[in-house]
Amino acid sequence: ADQDAAGHGRRAHGWAPRAPDRGAPTNQPDRQSRSTVSRDQLWRAQTPQGFHFGLLHALHGASADGAATDDALLLERAGHDVALVPGTEDNIKLTYAEDLVRLERLMDGQLLPRAGTGYDVHAFEDGRKLILCGIDVPHTRGLAGHSDADVGIHALCDAIYGALAEGDIGRHFPPSDNEWKDADSARFLVHAGERIRARGGFLTSADVTLVCERPKIGPHAEAMRARLADLLQVDIGTISVKATTSERLGFTGREEGIACIATVMLMVP
Repeated sequence: ADQDAAGHGRRAHGWAPRAPDRGAPTNQPDRQSRSTVSRDQLWRAQTPQGFHFGLLHALHGASADGAATDDALLLERAGHDVALVPGTEDNIKLTYAEDLVRLERLMDGQLLPRAGTGYDVHAFEDGRKLILCGIDVPHTRGLAGHSDADVGIHALCDAIYGALAEGDIGRHFPPSDNEWKDADSARFLVHAGERIRARGGFLTSADVTLVCERPKIGPHAEAMRARLADLLQVDIGTISVKATTSERLGFTGREEGIACIATVMLMVP
């Protein structure tokens, strides 16, 4: 948060930066049920936060349960106003021990760039929906495949697994397993994103190029970017989706199917 924005907090009892929640939050009261929560009113609190010391010290002394996850919440629960100011996506909130470990790795240069590429092809098939990068795209035919045949997500998953040196999508979700028959490929990309975080890394960029004569990708590109960003829990600015043709050459030129090339850059310990 910049100093001018933080100045607004002087009219309240403190201030805290916030950033939009770019992920796909869910409410899961048990292991059997799950519902998606709207992101419209969801924000991530960040640090540093500023408060009048005397008030903050007194509230910490009176707080016995330790349930407040940060100082801003402590003041809000006590009925005091906290001004929220714009934060930035690259501001890492230090709350848990692993947050500090990640910051130390970043500052010490222990996070190294890892690049990955993915390539996938699916043939057209009558009677199926066309799903590209998680979006239902109107077209006369869909793509053939064991799952929903989302060629964009499949290529992106392969790029991520490749950057992590963890094989390809078939290793994690084998087509011989009927569990993945007609599966939503969004599940595959969520898993790929979880593997990045499990390794202590993060995605810095992803570029997806769809190769086809039809349908036109441009009208759907922004929705595709947003969907991929949601599934990977990253800012939409991290994701690029574009398209090209093969100038009527080859199987894509003959409109027999769609190909996709994906490239990612990760920072991983």
